[in-house]
Order: sequence, then C-alpha cells, then structure tokens
Amino acid sequence: MAEWIDVAAAEDFEPGSWRTIEYDDRVIAVFNLDGEFYAIEDICTHDGAELTGGEIEGTEIICPRHGARFDIITGEALTPPAYEDIDTFEVRVQDGMVQVNVEPD
Repeated sequence: MAEWIDVAAAEDFEPGSWRTIEYDDRVIAVFNLDGEFYAIEDICTHDGAELTGGEIEGTEIICPRHGARFDIITGEALTPPAYEDIDTFEVRVQDGMVQVNVEPD
C-alpha cells in the first residue's frame, strides 16, 4: 500500500537540487534532475554514510566519503567500494507538491 509524503512544492524545487525527508528511521533523498524527480535512500551501502552532499554527475551520485557511485534512477551500485544497491522510491507531483511513496520499489 502506497504511503505518500509531501517533500516540497514543485515550483520551489530547482533542477539540480535535492531535499531529504525522514520516515521510520530512514532518510530519503529526493532529487530534481532536469525537471524529473527521483528518490533514493540517503545511505551508502559501503559504510552507512550520507550520499547527499556528494557530487552529482548526470544521474549518478558520488559518495562524499569513499567515492562509490550510485545511479539515482535505479539505485544500482556502480563502482567499488559499494557493491550493494540502494533502495529507490516512487515520486510524483500531486497538486503542485512533490511527494514520495515511502514504501521502497
């Protein structure tokens, strides 16, 4: 069952930016990549560090601690030292509000 949580007004969510929300002991990062919204769990599977704050290149985020890369769209771990994928979450815009389904895909 989907459980949608408000993140931010779409008009206030600039391309290239991200926001985080906390839900049930998880931090979920929501990204605006060229007007499309994507969400991942904000945790590196290598060492448990936050991914947000890391450099974003295209659809990849680079862990700021050890340089592991993850695909923001699929959650796939792309480079060592991370080998496990991260959870992704469905995102929608409803009545001008960016929302995330806090149940992982």
